Amino acid sequence: MFRRLVLVAPVLLAGCVQPGVATAPVATMACDTSIRVSNQSSGVVQQLYFSHSSLNAWGADQLGASVLPPGRFVNYRMNNPGNYDFRVVWSNGQAAELRRVNVCAASQVIVTNAGLRAG
Repeated sequence: MFRRLVLVAPVLLAGCVQPGVATAPVATMACDTSIRVSNQSSGVVQQLYFSHSSLNAWGADQLGASVLPPGRFVNYRMNNPGNYDFRVVWSNGQAAELRRVNVCAASQVIVTNAGLRAG
């Protein structure tokens, strides 16, 4: 698994440099918020929810009128870096949740018969 932090070009802040004083460029890290939800279970995922862990609501079903059959995946890009909570509901009504997935470190959420795991 690769790390999802990407080195961004050095940035020099204009107006923060004193004449005659040497400064080194500042490197910053950016987060790739792309995440793949992969159904490796034997059941059809009927509903998929995720939200930033700081929120207290799931929001809308991300699959809408679609479903996620076994062996298939969907890709998303989160609006913000940080921790996210995930919930799936299978077509048989059973549900599973996975909390506080750092989307800067994990590239996928895997749906299994035993529940959800980050990878």
